[in-house]
Amino acid sequence: MAYIISDECVSCGACAGECPVSAISEGDGKYQIDADACVECGACAGVCPVGAPSAE
Repeated sequence: MAYIISDECVSCGACAGECPVSAISEGDGKYQIDADACVECGACAGVCPVGAPSAE
């Protein structure tokens, strides 16, 4: 299952810089993950200061 980013996102961008497949982009008010591109590595979850990314 692809990761998703919850509404807890503070738009810091840390997750986007860690994604090895560039599946994360800035959305409307928070970052979002392209489910088709996500490889479920969890790198985004490991760097998020508020724990917004999680597996669906």
